[in-house]
Amino acid sequence: MDRIRLVVLIVGLPIGAQAQPVSTPVSQPGVYHGYSSPRFDGYQRVSQYLPMRDGVRLAVDILRPTKGGRLHSDPLPVIWTHHRYNRAFMRGDTIVDYAAGFGRGIDRLIHHGYVIAAVDTRGGGASFGTQQGFFMPEETKDAFEITEWLGTQSWSSGKVGMTGRSYLGITQLFAASQAPPHLKAIFPEMYVFEWYPMIYPGGVFRDDFFSKWQFLTKQLDNGVKFTWGPMQFEGVAPVDGPAGRAQRDSAIADHAVNRDMLEMWRGGPFRTSVDGKTGTQIHLERGPATYLDQINASGIPVYGLVGWYDAFPRDAFLWLANLTVPQKLIVGPWFHGQTDGFDLATERLRWFDYWLKGIDNGITREPPLRYLVIDAPESRRWRSARRWPIPEAVPTSFYFREGTAGSAGSKNDGRLLRVAPAASLAADSQVVDTTATLGRGNRWANTYGGPIGYPDLAANDAKGFTFTTAPLATPVEVIGHPIVHLWVTSSARDVDAMVYLEEIDPNGRSGYVTEGVLRASHRKLGKPPFKNFGLPWPTSRQEDVTSLPDEPTELVFDLLPTAKRFRAGHRIRVTVQGADRDSHVLVHPNPPPMVAIYRDKTRPSRVVLPLVPVR
Repeated sequence: MDRIRLVVLIVGLPIGAQAQPVSTPVSQPGVYHGYSSPRFDGYQRVSQYLPMRDGVRLAVDILRPTKGGRLHSDPLPVIWTHHRYNRAFMRGDTIVDYAAGFGRGIDRLIHHGYVIAAVDTRGGGASFGTQQGFFMPEETKDAFEITEWLGTQSWSSGKVGMTGRSYLGITQLFAASQAPPHLKAIFPEMYVFEWYPMIYPGGVFRDDFFSKWQFLTKQLDNGVKFTWGPMQFEGVAPVDGPAGRAQRDSAIADHAVNRDMLEMWRGGPFRTSVDGKTGTQIHLERGPATYLDQINASGIPVYGLVGWYDAFPRDAFLWLANLTVPQKLIVGPWFHGQTDGFDLATERLRWFDYWLKGIDNGITREPPLRYLVIDAPESRRWRSARRWPIPEAVPTSFYFREGTAGSAGSKNDGRLLRVAPAASLAADSQVVDTTATLGRGNRWANTYGGPIGYPDLAANDAKGFTFTTAPLATPVEVIGHPIVHLWVTSSARDVDAMVYLEEIDPNGRSGYVTEGVLRASHRKLGKPPFKNFGLPWPTSRQEDVTSLPDEPTELVFDLLPTAKRFRAGHRIRVTVQGADRDSHVLVHPNPPPMVAIYRDKTRPSRVVLPLVPVR
């Protein structure tokens, strides 16, 4: 409609008038013009309570477009977010709403003619009720009711979308599983597939994440003023009206009995663990992948966004493999809180213009996957693909070999070679150093608002086993899912094997690329109930968890996927540790165990890298 109107205006110019040049419409990832126009310059916020089926009232903000201060009255599409971190908050006496705060760039949608809604989850923000652990079934039912209410208001066109990151992204998949008739498309960012590998990667409890996230959400739910890194929280915003503040305070009182998340997940160490309070297999009940069939049956299109340094890159690719609905995925060089160098607001607009306004901008004819290769030349950084893993990637074994590489301060300073070992017996051994850490600025800490950026890992490498290539004569690219085969023994009959892929520059600086972890007692592999590219999948059922025997035993597990160019003159390193004190709970006995890694012809420890020829 916008394009037709533009043509009519130009044709209708009087003879002799100077026509303005018309640019060719462009629609491609992050670039979009000529298909729709920003018809509005502001918005009006109203806030109210919306009662659910059981009488629990949820706080809802509605942001409707205005032009010159005048409210638009015709029906428009609605995009909403199910918010866990306060739909609107206070900064002094000022209310900071979703568009001005958490929803960076969302004003682009408002200006192009979308109504935006933000809703505090049950038991959070200014909403009543209690939170009995995230993504509880009641919250998913709420999402259905909210969607249908938004789709039937006088200012709504009846077409509804959802957007948001992290918790606000994951809740979109649960909403889609309910197939609300008015929900036409979603745009989840940095979102989980199944919970167990996030909470207990390889069977190791990620206690740092849950202890910090529990503290953060408890402060938010209690409505207190507090500081969290660079962020200042001064309380949740009330709904409109003279009773708004009193109602907010009453809702916050409900939150006093919200469930302790750290306690909840600490009690579920196995995939099949039954929660003591709900009587359900908690990882399954609260995991969106459990509802994959329902999500696919809904037909609701999904556009996902994730970062290589986010917590959920593997999850995003699992969604790509398992969704049968129309879908797209974009992967950049981002941590959880980033989308640097990419116009996310524009991409949201392209997606919703197509699905909620029917503007044929070609977005569904593009390859479904677009990803960035870290450290590739600018002209070759962004690439597109129609399937994953990309067919150009060739699994290539790099074997752990005897030293010395002459590049690390580790005790073994082993080499990493493409040539398999020939020795009949070869191993390296040392006591696990429980002070090992990747530092606090890691991908996991960033999910709860922690710092971003890994330090030089050389000092940490020195505390573990290292295996390093010679300087590369030519660049190589690793694009896909690295897999580790680790032959080990442990004096404790168990060990947490933490493996890091790193790039070493000519000055010896060790840069983080990706990682994987497996507790040896969780080594039994099985077939998952979904497509997973043939990656190793620990069953992590209680009955499958067994101690290591006395003889060397193979551990097989994947590292989180990456797309990384290792530059000429640099080295590839694999570092093996038995602890990461800042991310995972320590379970080793005192004194820590003696661990051996075997690297001979019958027990060839190695990493298999998906190598792509560099053009």
